[in-house]
Amino acid sequence: MTNLEKYINTFVETFKIEASETEDLEYQAIPAWDSVGHMTLIAALEETFDIMMDTEDIINFSSFEKGKEIMAKYDVEF
Repeated sequence: MTNLEKYINTFVETFKIEASETEDLEYQAIPAWDSVGHMTLIAALEETFDIMMDTEDIINFSSFEKGKEIMAKYDVEF
């Protein structure tokens, strides 16, 4: 499984959505991505990619696309 597939799958499993729904997904655009869902997503990403995100990056993780930029800071390439 590629890093992109893992990344997409983390969103799918966390928010119980289809992979096709991830592309333009933004924070609070769906009921599941509320503040609790956000922390669940962050924890799942940290576990999946064996990283520990800085608080600033957790706060700035505002969309699927922005998340890809942030993940690059942790040497996760897509």
